[in-house]
Amino acid sequence: QVQLVELGGGSVQAGGSLGLSCAPSGSMHRVVSGGWYRQAPGKQRELVATISSGGGTNYGDFVKGRFTISRDNTQNTVNLQMNNLKPEDTAVYYCNAVLVRFGSPYEFDYWGQGTQVTVSA
Repeated sequence: QVQLVELGGGSVQAGGSLGLSCAPSGSMHRVVSGGWYRQAPGKQRELVATISSGGGTNYGDFVKGRFTISRDNTQNTVNLQMNNLKPEDTAVYYCNAVLVRFGSPYEFDYWGQGTQVTVSA
């Protein structure tokens, strides 16, 4: 069964940067579209950024100008570059992606297991 593998995360000081990467396991699925969401304790999961199949992007207001979402079709990844991190960015970050199996027209939505991002003041 395919799953989304998330790389990155960790602890940084305010003003620092981190990069996250997300990719399906194996080599049988292609990323159609994807995004990143985050959830802090006691709060709802919220949109960080999404990227459509056509390359269009959408960002949460709180990260515009600081975060950049991208996709690498060669690596089959969805990436999130986070700059000028703030303590309020501390959360578990979840990758979301629509995947399609090679040779199939059917698309399915998947979630990663989450990776912790901690930003200290």
